[in-house]
Amino acid sequence: MSPVDGPPARARRLEVTGGVGLHCLAWGADEGPGRGDRPPVLLVHGLASNCRTWEAVGGLLAAQGHRVAAIDQRGHGLSDDPDDGYDFATLSDDLEAALDGLGFDRAVVVGQSTGGNIAVELARRAGGRLAGVAGVDGGSIELQERWPDWDDCAAALAPPRLAGTPAADLRAMLRRAHPDWDDWGVDATLANMELRPDGTVVTHLAFDHHMRILRALWEHRPSFVFPDLDVPVLLITAGSGDVWSPDNRAATERATRILPKGRSHWISPADHDIHVQKPDVVARLLLDAVEDGFFAS
Repeated sequence: MSPVDGPPARARRLEVTGGVGLHCLAWGADEGPGRGDRPPVLLVHGLASNCRTWEAVGGLLAAQGHRVAAIDQRGHGLSDDPDDGYDFATLSDDLEAALDGLGFDRAVVVGQSTGGNIAVELARRAGGRLAGVAGVDGGSIELQERWPDWDDCAAALAPPRLAGTPAADLRAMLRRAHPDWDDWGVDATLANMELRPDGTVVTHLAFDHHMRILRALWEHRPSFVFPDLDVPVLLITAGSGDVWSPDNRAATERATRILPKGRSHWISPADHDIHVQKPDVVARLLLDAVEDGFFAS
């Protein structure tokens, strides 16, 4: 069931780099620009997440006439799980191929957390085909600022080993951690896992693949990329103060100063998964950026 009133999402399959198949949810007409020639929007989840976490934002944008799609990146959710391709060059190529498969021209690419950094990398490599990029508590993450040594970063941010955890226990943990989330948000986050017949879970994203993406994120330096970007960049930053970016407000303000066309919004208090916690706020900021012409250039 959709978490918002609006057009329903349809499941689609897209072939991207190396013949890898990506699962996606799509809203709106299969062809055409959408109402009022609004730009299409591609929604990109973060590390170890999945496309369902964008269900509410996607529905809200589609209700305003946008063609929208949210993808499961390789190794995540219901997408293929190849042995390679977990570097930012390939992951951004996957996004470009997804835009081709969807028929999205001059799209806005919105990424949460690590997905925001991958969207920035796409803008660096193929900015001419984008109307803009938005990072939702992401896009300006620079892990080397906190962990100059990769081994320290890996030790701090390695994911927990959740295989064998009862799904009911994980649901209860999510509910305690996020008491203000709607039920759909808990369900969407649990879709990060595969439910086994015995009622326990295992993560869709393999541990090794997780660590390869984390290493790529650690290597990514968006502050070196920002000055040369020729597309508008919107940064929506959550006041979570979490391990990913404990000083994310300062990082966002620095990014806005060096971006040729940048805009930032600070939202506090807010979860790192602000698109799940406050989808109406995220959708409204994206719609405002379209309606006031920020993404028009």
